Amino acid sequence: MRISDTLIKVEGVSKKFCRSLKRSLWYGMQDLGSELRGRRHGRNGALRLQEFWAIRDTTFSVRRGETLGLIGPNGAGKTTLLRMLNGLIKPDQGRIEIRGRMQALIALGAGFNPVLTGRENIFVNASVLGVSKHDVARRFDDIVAFSGIPEFIDAPVQSYSSGMAVRLGFAVAAHLDPEILLVDEVLAVGDEGFQARCLNKIGELKDGGTAIILVSHNMHTISTFSSRVMLLKPGGFEIFTEVSDGVMAYKRLFQGEAATDIEKITTGTPEWKVLNVVHSAQVMEPGASFEMTIDYCAARHFADVEVDVTLRSNNDAGCHYQATNRAYGQVIDFGQGEGRFRFRLEGIRLNNAGGLIAVAIWEKGRKHQLFWWRIPVQFLGRSYSVGGVFYEASFEIVSAVTPMTHA
Repeated sequence: MRISDTLIKVEGVSKKFCRSLKRSLWYGMQDLGSELRGRRHGRNGALRLQEFWAIRDTTFSVRRGETLGLIGPNGAGKTTLLRMLNGLIKPDQGRIEIRGRMQALIALGAGFNPVLTGRENIFVNASVLGVSKHDVARRFDDIVAFSGIPEFIDAPVQSYSSGMAVRLGFAVAAHLDPEILLVDEVLAVGDEGFQARCLNKIGELKDGGTAIILVSHNMHTISTFSSRVMLLKPGGFEIFTEVSDGVMAYKRLFQGEAATDIEKITTGTPEWKVLNVVHSAQVMEPGASFEMTIDYCAARHFADVEVDVTLRSNNDAGCHYQATNRAYGQVIDFGQGEGRFRFRLEGIRLNNAGGLIAVAIWEKGRKHQLFWWRIPVQFLGRSYSVGGVFYEASFEIVSAVTPMTHA
């Protein structure tokens, strides 16, 4: 890799903020005074009262034609990092090198003067980037057409909706030949048609050699366009050369600590005693089946019991599956004496998710509960799959290409 191929270089960058506005203003004055005196007081590794690290000791680089997907939970520091790259705020530690003309979309209407019209803002934005008036005029029609708001181009930007401002902002950024493009989640406010045009344009810019940092909570977008993924999280960051690994690591952040303890709410009654319970492994691949076997001893005949099974997934934060034996047209009787009951849930297709399988057994009419266990389960993720479920699929060419013959 040539030195010139690296357009963004970040070394050991940290940024801290203060939770108190008054203290923040006071610390800012202290830091400014220290800088004027050539000192670094307040810009070191020590936190002052009510300060916290928003970004800590972060290092990475982005090359020409590379897209770095920047992901992480809310509050992890993604926008803070983009604002430092764009020069809007200064890091407290570390060094940032930018080589090339940069465009940034990190806030609604960023870089626009609300009093000026859309037309005037296009020319002002271009002049700031050093693009000549002649070049802007040559691209003006393309910018307006891409934005999709030609009827509002001579209206002041302050009259624009948030979606209109983003449309114009992206159109300007994408058509002024940026060498570096920073894109935050602002594209989410556009409609689906405009989002598709934006994403197609991002692909074109990437192929043309633009270095892109893309922030999104949409893992399909990240998987589609990213060359690498950087996961920001409380306490640090991690860079993944395999995008699918980064996506799975991101999704695991929202599963919390995987619970392993089984909650045995009801285990038998004086008339229906549980002798032994055996169940499948709690960590499974997508498509695996879950099985539970219960050995019991019944003091009398239990006719037409009801087995209620629920699978709750934290992918959809709710009930992924629920049914009783009656949904399958099956009648279950527990005869008097010792017996064995087996339940099996086939082909659970959860993908990279935690969940909870609850099995409850009720006497007929749900008069008494005989059994109720809640079992935490974990489903591993498949590479190159970002959905909450993973289905079996086949891919095949159904006919061979017929060679062309030339007369």
